[in-house]
Amino acid sequence: MSHARFAIYHLPDGPLADMGSAWLGWDARQGMAPPRPDVAEVAGDAGALTSVPMRYGFHATLKAPFRLREGHDVQDLARRTALVCDQLAPFALELELRCDWGFVMLRPCVQTPALQALEQALVTRLDDLRAPLTPAEYARRQPELLPERARAHLDHWGYPFVLDQFNYHLTLSNGLPKPEAEALRDALAPTFAPLIAQPMQVHSVALLAEEGDGRMRMIREFPLRG
Repeated sequence: MSHARFAIYHLPDGPLADMGSAWLGWDARQGMAPPRPDVAEVAGDAGALTSVPMRYGFHATLKAPFRLREGHDVQDLARRTALVCDQLAPFALELELRCDWGFVMLRPCVQTPALQALEQALVTRLDDLRAPLTPAEYARRQPELLPERARAHLDHWGYPFVLDQFNYHLTLSNGLPKPEAEALRDALAPTFAPLIAQPMQVHSVALLAEEGDGRMRMIREFPLRG
């Protein structure tokens, strides 16, 4: 099967992953739609609140979706991703439930040097495999609205929020008006608080492909072996 785009994500595992995937309505690792949980405190339809992040599953972006440059295939991408991961060690992140930019999300209390090194290596060392953005892809990023540094990253790396602009986040909602986002955060807190009481282990990254239905599915996972 041919794929339009590939991405490198961190996919949490264990009970946190199960709940995050169920809440969003898509499990990218299993390539299936799990039953949505009944979160009594949530006002509104979960599907309507999560329609955008649902397509990508419960994930944090490390290298944003991209098309492969002509002359390269998914085997090249997998081999190169494995080489990066062979040199980087596992680590842990302490998470908190937040409401930022109108999105409910889980974010690290601190972006550790190990996390920053992982993102930087994947962004920079795989970029020769990435096809340049088409004019339409570039325009969709609304470069005229980006800060200068983010626009420079878009021009160079094909995505604005990388390197010094990178923020690890596990998105749990569509963009919402601030009062609605804050209410949803508070409603989800009792469900997610026990799942993030201990630091989350980051011991692998995943290669995913976007299929014809627009949803991301995992192709392969790569352990951090450093």
